[in-house]
Amino acid sequence: MSTEQPTAADSVPAAAPAPVDPAPANPTTETPSAPVAAPATDTPATTTANEEASKENKLPKTQRSWRITGKGEPAKVLKLASDTPVPAKLKKGEVLVKVQAAALNPVGYKTMGLVPGLILRRVQAAEYDLTGVVVDGNNTVLKEGDQVFGWIPVPVSLSTGQGALQQYARVPAIGLALRPPNVTPTQAAGFGIAGLTAYQALEGVAHIKEGQSVFVNGGSTAVGAFAIQLAKARGAKRVGASASAKNEEFVRRQGADEFFDYTKSPLHEQLAAANPTPKYDVFLEAVGLLDPTLFLKSEAYLDPHGVFISVGPQGSGIGNYAHFVWTVLLKPGFLGGVRRKWKLVSVKPVEKDLKEFAKLVEEGKIKPLVDSVYEFEDVLEAYEKVMSKRATGKIVVKVDPAAE
Repeated sequence: MSTEQPTAADSVPAAAPAPVDPAPANPTTETPSAPVAAPATDTPATTTANEEASKENKLPKTQRSWRITGKGEPAKVLKLASDTPVPAKLKKGEVLVKVQAAALNPVGYKTMGLVPGLILRRVQAAEYDLTGVVVDGNNTVLKEGDQVFGWIPVPVSLSTGQGALQQYARVPAIGLALRPPNVTPTQAAGFGIAGLTAYQALEGVAHIKEGQSVFVNGGSTAVGAFAIQLAKARGAKRVGASASAKNEEFVRRQGADEFFDYTKSPLHEQLAAANPTPKYDVFLEAVGLLDPTLFLKSEAYLDPHGVFISVGPQGSGIGNYAHFVWTVLLKPGFLGGVRRKWKLVSVKPVEKDLKEFAKLVEEGKIKPLVDSVYEFEDVLEAYEKVMSKRATGKIVVKVDPAAE
């Protein structure tokens, strides 16, 4: 039914036209009529401001986070705070993520033990790997509602104060990718640092090719296990790996064809005795050994055109590092130096690498590595498990209790 009302012309006969007054003698004295105001409309700037205000109204002002109160072990310096500010302003290239789950890393507790407390106290949440939902895309390639996984690089965390163990985090968009639909938030939480390290070692440094042979020292570590999976996904003909005997089943489940128990005897002796034919094209040292022996003896098991890749020597003692630098990096071949290439993999946030890793996950070629999942309140127990070095896979914390 129409809601239009009849006009006067529709309801009464037309009246005779009224006489028209002659034009005024002096038209300049005519009083102009007031201009009709145009309907008010939001300008783009107003719309943006309104959208931002709406977002801010939806978000809480404060949140819970595991804050670092100083230098030391997690049990002594981590405190659960309930008054941490929710990030209100984003810089260019950052997005705001509602965190669903976080994964713990050895670099997390090592940073707490090495970085001065003055710097650590500025960090409002520990850890780096996360999964979550974008709540503000901030004009990046990501948009509100996107389900993402990724990481906050350690230097970025120290400079911005952001971390994964909080309910809302501002994260560089370059460090995030869409979470594959075939994995849950807790399964994807540990993909960031470990997965990307393995990917960049084999793809970016080794340039792995189909039919090559790969050896992974530390096959039960997260980096090592992802590397085994990735090597097989890229068509490696033979993948060998080392771990303790109790982790053999886990390592073989990742795809290792050969297994070496490093607790039986020195690994370099076992490898030389095995006389691999052909020799390995790629040797990934995923443990972070400061002892250079595996490299120094690698001519017995690494192809002359092969590459030895390290995640970085970790340990203590200036003398130990000096010895490593001389024997591995500086000592020339004519003085007894090793005639093999040694390379360091230093993980970087590269968008295309994260996307390619996510594609491999979606295709089922890379599988999640989850050792155990802890509630947000039980972070200190989770760190105990990480520091015990008995985990096979990632230790995950549910930041959102509803996360799967």
